[in-house]
Amino acid sequence: MKKKNAYLAFFVLIAILFFSACSKKEEVKVNKEPYSDRQTLMGTYVEIRVYDDGKKATVAKAFARVKELDKEITINQKGSEVDAINDAAGVKPVKVSKDVYTLIKKAYAYSKDSRGGFDLAIGSITQLWRIGFPDARKPSQAEIDQQLKYVDYRKVKLNDKEQTVYLEEKGMKIDLGAIAKGYITDEVVKVLKKNQVTTAVVDLGGNVYVLGHSPRGEDADWTVGIQDPNKSRNTVLGTVIERNKTLVTSGIYERYLEVDGKKYHHLFDSRTGYPFDNDIAGVTIIADKSVDGDGLSTAVFSMGVKKGLEYVESLDDVDAIFVTKADKVYITKGIKDNFVIGKDSGYTMGNRNKLK
Repeated sequence: MKKKNAYLAFFVLIAILFFSACSKKEEVKVNKEPYSDRQTLMGTYVEIRVYDDGKKATVAKAFARVKELDKEITINQKGSEVDAINDAAGVKPVKVSKDVYTLIKKAYAYSKDSRGGFDLAIGSITQLWRIGFPDARKPSQAEIDQQLKYVDYRKVKLNDKEQTVYLEEKGMKIDLGAIAKGYITDEVVKVLKKNQVTTAVVDLGGNVYVLGHSPRGEDADWTVGIQDPNKSRNTVLGTVIERNKTLVTSGIYERYLEVDGKKYHHLFDSRTGYPFDNDIAGVTIIADKSVDGDGLSTAVFSMGVKKGLEYVESLDDVDAIFVTKADKVYITKGIKDNFVIGKDSGYTMGNRNKLK
């Protein structure tokens, strides 16, 4: 019996040592220089940088996911699922893939929550103006009035069981351009995590996600530049320190059409059929998911700075940086000890108490 107990104790000890070894976290070597690639997709640049050693192949996998989703989602590519939905407007529901249905449900939720400030059924207006494309033009008021009749997210009918989307009126069009990059960014992050990547940066032309810690060390977060909405990409007005967060910037000078000396930007007001006309020049949303950053950045444009700040502060784990046309910067309370404005940015911090 003693011998049997001795064997049992031996095997228990071996099992403990085995499971301890299995549960021990593997050493991850993080390179100072990343495996990276930069491509032009969806009308913008896409850059992915992976710092984990031995994960070069993951960059290609991530780009493959971007291209797969681009084909399904874009409104400007014949054969896409979104085009199929629009072509069947007023005729029949269209069954779509899980990705497209998930994205449309998210877009509908933001449309409802913002009471149309963000409206996924804005497609008839965006396709009328075509800002960002060679054939962009300023339409007549009569044309705008005609197409505004088709802008109403409440007439987008979703069927969870059948996974179908139906636009109730012929002439309606959904446009997911204001939220698609965010969804794709999140999907790229999923690919990286699935392949055990711990340190990376994803940048989809204004949608940035910083994964894990900085390559400077496990205790070092990323210093992320906030895009100046009045300047070209990669011009910053300030910085924040983050990890496992997305930063999404939308600005009125990002894409625009100039007619008779007046600039018309690409962020449209669903009530007027014209670009938003208020005090906001640009807004950056800081959130856990990039799709939320996209939806919110458009939604708050419809609110102006004062209401936009209050709206973002009512949400959990979301912050925002607003830049006005008067070159003032306003931030939510959650990042007051994190955001640093650039000394040579040309901007100054605004006084919230003076906002109307």
